[in-house]
Parts: sequence; structure tokens; C-alpha cells
Amino acid sequence: MKTRYLAALAALGFLWAAAASVLGERILPSPWTVGLYFMSEALGSSEFWGHFGASAGRAVGGIVLGFALAFPAGLVLGACRRLDDWLSPAVFLTYPAPKILFLPVFLVLLGLGEAPKIILITLTVAYQILLVTRDSLRRLDRRYLETFQALSPRPSLVGKLNLARHVLVPAALPAAVTALRLVSGTAVAVLFMAESFATDRGLGFMIIDAWGSLDLARMFAGILAMSFLGLALYELGGFCERRFCRWTALDLD
Repeated sequence: MKTRYLAALAALGFLWAAAASVLGERILPSPWTVGLYFMSEALGSSEFWGHFGASAGRAVGGIVLGFALAFPAGLVLGACRRLDDWLSPAVFLTYPAPKILFLPVFLVLLGLGEAPKIILITLTVAYQILLVTRDSLRRLDRRYLETFQALSPRPSLVGKLNLARHVLVPAALPAAVTALRLVSGTAVAVLFMAESFATDRGLGFMIIDAWGSLDLARMFAGILAMSFLGLALYELGGFCERRFCRWTALDLD
């Protein structure tokens, strides 16, 4: 895996260097220029880490909150067909709307603090996790439910909790965690849009501020940092998949 990452990084660096040589440093800084600037900022700038920490906190907070809310809700909708019949139409009607459209609404209602940005990421993640979890249970083979019900005592609260623990959660969790990995890139993109205005901290602000002052090396360093943040979130999802979904027996390395 590390070898493939290094090979892909080398290929991207080569393409970047070739484009920079054609366009010129004034339009597209070379990867060496950006890399040196990035290293100098990472090693000696508290301001850089302040921006990175603000973005990372917002992204992680929104993703964790989105999963914590959406996964149980998806289990309920997937397991209870009657409730699903009533609530799913509202979910399907609102799902296609880009969640970034609601940023001005959240800013008006909640102000210019952290809450609008975190809630925006939460919504972006939650819809995806909710639908994937719900659909995973809707496709679950009924024989698993019938077998568990045949072996369990008469229906009770304890029986339902055991059903969720031993059947529903193991059936839905792998797909939900995979969706969490895939939506991490979308969450970072939404974060960039949210940090592009109405804030003075975060990598999105750093990128837009550098673009406005034509500091291209700083701008591309911010883009690189935000890309690393997205990669870290994606790999964190992979770790969760390996750690909490071992029964799937997938080779993720």
C-alpha cells in the first residue's frame, strides 16, 4: 500500500512539475516551491497549525456527529417498515439538494461561529450514512431474521436489543463505514466552501486569503494541507473498517 501511494505521489508530482514548466512559476508554482513553503510553514508556523487544527476539528466533529445520528436512525428505518414508509419520502425529497446551499440559512440562524460549519458537514455525512444503512437492512436476507427469532425467546425489549446487536448492526455497519470513507472527500469540499467566507480561521480561509493577495505558494500549500486532511480522514475510515468490521474478511491492505 505504501509503495502504491509513493508511486501515485511521484506520478502526480511529475505531472505537476511538467505543467509548472509550461505555464511558468508566476501562474503555477512548481511542486518544489510549494513543498519547501509547506515544510517551512509546517515546521515553524503556529498560524499554519492553527488553520489546520480549526479545519480538522470542524471536519472530525461534523463527521462523528453525522455518523452518531444517522447510523441509529438508518437502523430504525431499515428495521421498521411502517416507520420507513412515513419518513423515507421526506429523506428522499431533501437528499438531492446540495447541503452547502443551507450555509447562509445556518449563518443567519446560528451566527458566525463554529456551529454552522459543523452542522453543514454533519448533514452532508448524515444523509449518506442514513440511506446506506437503511438500504443495507432492506436488502438483508430474511432467513437471518427468521433464524435469530426462532432461537431467541418470545419478543421483548431485551430480544429486540439482541436482534439489533447480533443481526442488524453487523449487517449494516460495513456498508455504513465504507460510505463514511467515501463521503470524507465531500465533507472536506463542503468544509472548504464553508471556510471561504465569514471566518478568519481554517484552511479554506487560508487558501482564499492567499488567492486574494496572489500569494500562490501559500495558496497551494493550503490546498496541499487540505488534501492531506481529506486523505487522513479517508484512512481513518479504513482503520475503523478494519477494526470494527473484521467479520467481513476483506483484504483492505
